[in-house]
Amino acid sequence: MVKELVHDPLFLGIKSKDASKDDILVGRDLLDTLMAHRETCVGMAANMIGVTKRIIAFNDNGRYTVMYNPEIVSKSGIFQTEEGCLSLLGGPRPTTRYKTIRVKYQDNSFSWKTASYTGFTAQIIQHEIDHCNGILI
Repeated sequence: MVKELVHDPLFLGIKSKDASKDDILVGRDLLDTLMAHRETCVGMAANMIGVTKRIIAFNDNGRYTVMYNPEIVSKSGIFQTEEGCLSLLGGPRPTTRYKTIRVKYQDNSFSWKTASYTGFTAQIIQHEIDHCNGILI
């Protein structure tokens, strides 16, 4: 179900709690909401729809993915960039990102996976994991 977006920086600054199998519908709602905003948004974290759980959804070159409890386990290739955010008003803001990341996460079956990402997809994932950690750009 498509959910209303949260724009309150105080709420968005709350660190998310670990997700469990009970949160599978939150992942579905997050994906539905991302798809509804696909023209202007490439990734979302659950707190953007009012749920403080470690869940992200993102567009990986046309393949939409949901991760539960994602954690970056390695990163390389630091660079400076600017990013916008659907939840935050105003234009793009400067931030530091990494070109390549390795992420440990749980899939829709809550099985643990590890995957590497590069380029723009890596940047999206870093932004959304920051949301889970209560970090805003």
